[in-house]
Amino acid sequence: MQAPPPAPGTPRQATASRGLRRVWAGSAGLLAAAVALGLAELVAAFVGPNSSPVIAVGDAAITLTPESVKSFAIETFGENDKIALVVGTLVVIAVYAAVLGLLGLRRRRLGVAGVALFGLIGALAAITRPAGGVLDTLPSLIGAAAGIVALLALLSPLAANAPAVGSGEDGLDRRRLLLTGGVALAVAAAAGGGGRLLLRRFEVAGERADLRLPTPASRAPALPAGADLSGEVDGLTPLFTSNRDFYRVDTAITVPQIRPGDYRLELAGMFDAPRSFTLEDLLGRDDVIERDVTLTCVSNEVGGKLAGTARWTGIPLGAFLRENGIRSSSDQLVCRDVNGMTIGTPTRSALEVADAMLAFGMNGEPLPIEHGFPVRMLIPGLYGYVSACKWLTRIEATTYDAFDAYWVERDWAAEGPIKLASRIDTPAPLREFPAGRRAIAGVAWAQTRGIARVEVRVDDEEWTPAELSPEVDADLWRQWVLPYDFRPGRHSIAVRATSADGEVQTEERTTPFPSGSSGWHTVQVVAA
Repeated sequence: MQAPPPAPGTPRQATASRGLRRVWAGSAGLLAAAVALGLAELVAAFVGPNSSPVIAVGDAAITLTPESVKSFAIETFGENDKIALVVGTLVVIAVYAAVLGLLGLRRRRLGVAGVALFGLIGALAAITRPAGGVLDTLPSLIGAAAGIVALLALLSPLAANAPAVGSGEDGLDRRRLLLTGGVALAVAAAAGGGGRLLLRRFEVAGERADLRLPTPASRAPALPAGADLSGEVDGLTPLFTSNRDFYRVDTAITVPQIRPGDYRLELAGMFDAPRSFTLEDLLGRDDVIERDVTLTCVSNEVGGKLAGTARWTGIPLGAFLRENGIRSSSDQLVCRDVNGMTIGTPTRSALEVADAMLAFGMNGEPLPIEHGFPVRMLIPGLYGYVSACKWLTRIEATTYDAFDAYWVERDWAAEGPIKLASRIDTPAPLREFPAGRRAIAGVAWAQTRGIARVEVRVDDEEWTPAELSPEVDADLWRQWVLPYDFRPGRHSIAVRATSADGEVQTEERTTPFPSGSSGWHTVQVVAA
């Protein structure tokens, strides 16, 4: 026989009522946050994408995060680190909002103060960005105001002293709860969705597709026969990396969108004739070059995938700087992107490295938007954090004594030459395969110097020279292959490279921070 329901006013009913009120209060906090973020997105569609509180707070989090945590994020999430950051930010906001709803159930002022604090944090994050301005605070402030109104409206049904029409035995006005909750959800969805649609007006994919690259006056050297061994060896990295697969590591949560017609590159500082250039000025030069260059990220771990090769089109950086009268007293170029991010580049390398360039083409098409469209810098032989400023809008000739760029402020090395490295692509780590003859293969790089030799050691055997792909250019990585007869059992495979100037890759392991990783790449495999 079932127990009768609790009579009105019993302790059990009071407990259930309190539990339901808490659930609704937490939900009210979440819905109020959704309204705040939705309205903020809508306002950001008129102010600018980076003024969104989620983006602004995410940018601030990147700036304030210790380098060890950043390295962990890149190692763990790879190129999805920004997605992980945005998701993490939204989770924190959701927890914070639910707590505010519970606080507001008891004391409305606490809930209101919490939402106001959220708005102030977003506004502060937006205005303190390098390219931030007063208008960038509007999305956070207007969103917070909307969030306060929504929170008070959503909590108001819980404050009624007398049962209303549609109330249950616990005195909650369910009809009003559902109505206010539905309205809040609709406003959040409409505002947020409308904001995302309006933000599309900033996109430049169509204008990029319409851009035509000039014919290079100096083309990349022709590839010799058999230059790419990846067609012969399963699992070997191709000689060239497609634009879609090329690694991306930067601090931009949202990819900057620069219209070709609006683009300006400003020269400032120690130049005899500082001036600015349009994209048309750069594309119209008669010294356009095409070069094959391997880029490497300083965050790349030993054996990592944060390296790639493309055929780049642009103008010679050294000639461009000289003709604008760069002064000999400058030892650093402070390069700024459209969002104010700074990259410190050694002036000497910019002037002396033969294939250093201002690039506007990648693998035969305009730069992909996520890789710096319309113009980026690249200097072979230097890690990207000191040479590969994307979305480049300003070059200031200065000195290292006068200014510390973004990464140097965070204790990364100032000049960042790429270290000699080699990697095993196949067989993959911990892979099990049939015993017998199979290829061990991978890539090695030493930009500006070239690779002269790659050796492989299996277990405790002697180092054995691998076959190298034909040399194309010192700035391009080289593939290597060693056929090997595997006996059944577990095996350890190590690789080391020697550069063309005689340096032998060191066994000593170092982490990427502060000047790039080093050490032999070693994998464990099982032959069955």
